[in-house]
Amino acid sequence: MATRKLSESGLLPGFLDACAAEVVLPGFFRGGMLLDQNSLYPVLLVGSHIRMQGETADRILQTAKALISDRGYSAFSYADISEAVRIRKASIHHHFPTKAGLVVAVLKAHREGLLQATQFLTQKFDDPLARLQAYVQHWEGCIRDKSQPFCIAALLAAELPSLPEEVGVEVQQYFLALSEWIRQTLEEGVRKRSLKLQGTAEDEAQTFMATVHGAMLSARALGSCDVFQAVTTSALQRISTRKP
Repeated sequence: MATRKLSESGLLPGFLDACAAEVVLPGFFRGGMLLDQNSLYPVLLVGSHIRMQGETADRILQTAKALISDRGYSAFSYADISEAVRIRKASIHHHFPTKAGLVVAVLKAHREGLLQATQFLTQKFDDPLARLQAYVQHWEGCIRDKSQPFCIAALLAAELPSLPEEVGVEVQQYFLALSEWIRQTLEEGVRKRSLKLQGTAEDEAQTFMATVHGAMLSARALGSCDVFQAVTTSALQRISTRKP
């Protein structure tokens, strides 16, 4: 399986995370974070002060996302963000009064990026199997170059019992959105006879999603992207009607 992030191949601008930040979708993505006209921190408003505030919030969100990916929820603080962004903690509290609210904002952007990306994949690839392959290849590229080695929603799901309720809700929303897209893709693949399922589309969607996230965990534990590639390739072959 070829290993290139979709952002680098030109297939998927701004897909999911900051690992796709080299390609910007105007009006939607800046630095890998989704910020549109409905965002709490729009960047296209008139006035340098408002623009500067939006850029500061964007930097805070990006830094928080990187810290979550590296350390999880409990092991980062506003002091870490203050040091990285080089602003006072009071300024961070001005944009995001609570840590839970900040992480909710990061997760909302993560989920909106997913929705944009999966919509693009559905439109770009008529073959449902090719869509799933492209999704997997994107993550493979992110893991291999260490730009985004783990989905933050999956990482936070492991901490769910200790997370604030509002953060847990956002984690669940991400999983529901992803599993729904996978389910629809699987059902279309069955109709087009490019995919075969052993269980219901819902069960198979959960299985595929868990396999991808589990492969991320194994790749991190063993320090090898080849593990992710091997596990996900096997998962795709299992549901493909084509011979390897």
